[in-house]
Amino acid sequence: MKLLSTFMICAAFMTQTGFAQPQQEASDQTIKQPQTKQEVLTTIEKVNDYWQSHNSAKCRGFWDNAAYFTGNQAVYDLTGEQRYLDYAIEWAEYNHWEGATQKDKSLWQYKTYGEGMNHVLFADWQICFQVYIDLYKQEHRAECIQRALEVMCYQASTPERDYWWWADALYMGMPIFSKLYTVTHDQKLLDKQFECYQWTDSLLFDTEAQLYYRDGKYIYPKVKTVCNGGKSFWARGAGWVMAGLAKVLQDLPKDSKYRAFYLDRFKKLAAGVAKCQQPEGYWTRSMLCPDDAPGYETSGTAFFTYGILWGVNNGILPAKQYQPTIDKAWKYLTTVALRPDYSIGYVQPIGEKPDPSRTVNAQSQAPFGTGAWLLAACEYYHYMK
Repeated sequence: MKLLSTFMICAAFMTQTGFAQPQQEASDQTIKQPQTKQEVLTTIEKVNDYWQSHNSAKCRGFWDNAAYFTGNQAVYDLTGEQRYLDYAIEWAEYNHWEGATQKDKSLWQYKTYGEGMNHVLFADWQICFQVYIDLYKQEHRAECIQRALEVMCYQASTPERDYWWWADALYMGMPIFSKLYTVTHDQKLLDKQFECYQWTDSLLFDTEAQLYYRDGKYIYPKVKTVCNGGKSFWARGAGWVMAGLAKVLQDLPKDSKYRAFYLDRFKKLAAGVAKCQQPEGYWTRSMLCPDDAPGYETSGTAFFTYGILWGVNNGILPAKQYQPTIDKAWKYLTTVALRPDYSIGYVQPIGEKPDPSRTVNAQSQAPFGTGAWLLAACEYYHYMK
């Protein structure tokens, strides 16, 4: 990707997109920050109801929508409200419980980005399986996971390890293996999951910063931050990894031989992430160089908040150490990201890097941003005393 060449250009983008003083735009916030568990629960439902009342469940099963449905599933698990389950089932049935639909295995692809129906092994077309597996546990209908079993068991049987060549895939694809294991108890799924994760980790994890690069194109010094020439880490990319590891650890057997490695990376990533938090509670798109893409951003912030909260709630991360991080993040998520109409704003549009040319403001909304917010909020509910 072509980098901006000077600090002056970087500053010009700041002015053009209105990021120089992002706090000013949030001044119209009128929602009172939820303080009690009941207030948090009510807010969660209002956010999810807003999304569902403004967006049809009849939408494709690609990653952008499917990431929302992982958040919706967390809300259903918390509330037991039938309307949330019905909305997810309508979506799954609209997509025929499939992702990419190509039947001929010789045509299945994954090595390049693609939205076509041949990209069956591409993780962005597989994240829907996470939701289908959860629905299977409610519905107990074989059709719910028939395609997931076909695709993921095939993938587990292949010699390739490089399926997850970009950080996002560690949320989209990696958790499916351990989630499907809870249904099949097939060890080959966990073996393949770890084999592929090790490959990705060896490529993208930076041991100094304790953060993940988005993909091989952005590894230092191939790409440097504009304003200080340092390493460039994209918040939502690292956020996908943080949330993906939480989901894997949630389903991985406690006695798994792979658990120690996942825990090590989860703890190190949490520590690296916490160091980059802004005083106002959010994480900027460029994690180590806020000036490269300044201003609020909700999707990365919400995924980090979800992961850290899950770690604290499950005794993996020390509560006292991470309480300030959680408190600041929750304040941002409920006083800035949360809009007066219960929509979720300040979500960076679809992309792959800290991009100051893309406008991010209160009206910047997306299914994956709302899904991330719901995941974080549900974990915060469990976190509250």
